[in-house]
Amino acid sequence: MTHDFNDSLAFSHEASDLAVWDEIYSQAFPGYISAIDHRQDGEHQRAGIDRSIIMPNSKQILIDEKVRGRNKKTGKVYGDIALEYLSDQDRNVAGWVCKPLRADYIAYAIAPLGLGYLLPVPQLQQAWAFNQKEWIKNYPEIRAYNECNSRKWTTVSVGVPVNVLFSEIGKCLRVTFEPYEG
Repeated sequence: MTHDFNDSLAFSHEASDLAVWDEIYSQAFPGYISAIDHRQDGEHQRAGIDRSIIMPNSKQILIDEKVRGRNKKTGKVYGDIALEYLSDQDRNVAGWVCKPLRADYIAYAIAPLGLGYLLPVPQLQQAWAFNQKEWIKNYPEIRAYNECNSRKWTTVSVGVPVNVLFSEIGKCLRVTFEPYEG
């Protein structure tokens, strides 16, 4: 099944309006002042930023939003997290799990399950760098065939179980150093 880019973009824009984002951000960032939608084409979109969360102290948190729905062909709902590592397989273009991003978090919502995950980008990408070979070998490959204006490309992801991914992200949040008692 081939995805039409314009249909996928329309789905993404519809997803921007879902109430789940306010639910996710209210729980993740209590007391936030505003959530600014950056769906319009421009610098934010090209930098992978779908929304800015503004905190009471004026701190800005940059979010790249991903929504996973039912498989359009089978109707199945997946509970793993699809990490896109090739945005365009033929041109070897890196996907969002391994390309430089300005976003602080990936907000990943599995809409039919009512589950949302906040993935801290630096630790997510570090976990990917450490584990990509093992994950590609051991977990399901997800291929999406895309078309826009007669151009065709294939996006490749791997479905990593949530508990595995968060365990590896957690490891990236802990560091050891030479003991010092100064």
